[in-house]
Amino acid sequence: MQGQRTRVQRRPVHGVLLLDKPLGLSSNQALQKAKWLLRAEKAGHTGTLDPLATGVLPLCFGAATKFSQLHLDADKTYEATIRLGVKTATGDAEGDVIESRPVTCTPGQVVEVLDRFMGEIDQIPPMHSALKKDGKPLYEYARAGETIERAARRVTIHDLDLIDMQLQGESPSLRLRVRCSKGTYIRTLGEDIAEALGCGGHLSNLRRVATGPFGTEQCVSLATLEAESEGERLAHLLPVRSLLPEHTPVTLDEDNAARFLSGVRRRGDWPNQAQVAVFGPASTGHNNTTLLGSAHTAGGELIPGRLLSPIEIQQILETESELTP
Repeated sequence: MQGQRTRVQRRPVHGVLLLDKPLGLSSNQALQKAKWLLRAEKAGHTGTLDPLATGVLPLCFGAATKFSQLHLDADKTYEATIRLGVKTATGDAEGDVIESRPVTCTPGQVVEVLDRFMGEIDQIPPMHSALKKDGKPLYEYARAGETIERAARRVTIHDLDLIDMQLQGESPSLRLRVRCSKGTYIRTLGEDIAEALGCGGHLSNLRRVATGPFGTEQCVSLATLEAESEGERLAHLLPVRSLLPEHTPVTLDEDNAARFLSGVRRRGDWPNQAQVAVFGPASTGHNNTTLLGSAHTAGGELIPGRLLSPIEIQQILETESELTP
């Protein structure tokens, strides 16, 4: 007879948890584990990391999920290792080896090839990816032995730094640091670089070290969360406002804040701004202004975008009070 599963009493949790995703877990598996540990009612992540990748995975809880799209669009930074001379079916270490070639390139050729991949480049998404065709992920077609024609996509490689290079020995490889735009497939980038070097290759290791303003130094591991008390876990949460670092702040008085939260435009002496973070006055016993939501300004009007609900604001204030020593 199987033991009964412990029922977790969910609760409202609002904020951003910067998780250092471990090797072997999908982004959704990592999210569900963190959600369970925090007993959170609502959660989502800001873009996936492959199971074979580790590193920064921002998890949004409660009201923070309203702004998660902003970080889907953020630039990402990765550290990647390309194993040269060995091609695999999936372009990473998980796939079967499909071709081996000698590595004969020189350090000068490596530098010259890397320069070619700087700036705007076109990438053909890999078959082993979650990109969908007719509602089905490409990796499902690939597992069935089908190859689907994919259109090239324009992405931007902002920085491409050579950290280490080993062209001799049993496992020749390149170790790179890449800062790139959203939608860049590092696996494809690694394959394309290795092909340009004449030897082919695959991605043997991948770690995301930054997404937008968030880096690994701010992250917490699942192992740490599991070992902590409930209060310690909650203390890792960044406030919802941390998702809006590049938004111009506007603070409203109590009357205008209430009207704004009802979805009513406000008039004021504001220049036109595409991204505005709107705050209300600090509540009694709290030092910080209260985030109300996002907006944009045009023609002297503050036009509501994504808004927090009054109950979400109250729950955030209550949580802050619990965490304040």
